[in-house]
Amino acid sequence: MSIQLSDNAAQRVKYFLGKDGGSALRLGVRKTGCSGWAYEVKVAPEIRTDDQVFEDKGVKIVIDKESLPYLIGSKIDFKANGLNRTFEFDNPNATDECGCGESFTIS
Repeated sequence: MSIQLSDNAAQRVKYFLGKDGGSALRLGVRKTGCSGWAYEVKVAPEIRTDDQVFEDKGVKIVIDKESLPYLIGSKIDFKANGLNRTFEFDNPNATDECGCGESFTIS
């Protein structure tokens, strides 16, 4: 399985990598929210030796080994709606999401 980016998400990530000088997009999860887990999206200044590395549309994507089981197979899009700009996850591992979309559950 892999991680996939939409064209919009890949363009947005490339913009931030160029602006911030990062080498990859770092995805992760953290325990929080009303459903249990929240996504983390950051610019990775470096790739760590224990990172799982994926590449899609010319973008390197890194995930730490603890987050990998929660994210594997995800498809990521970038949406702009008025002043709101956000990455949206289509995560096949999530069994439920909170109403606000900020967190998810894995059974």
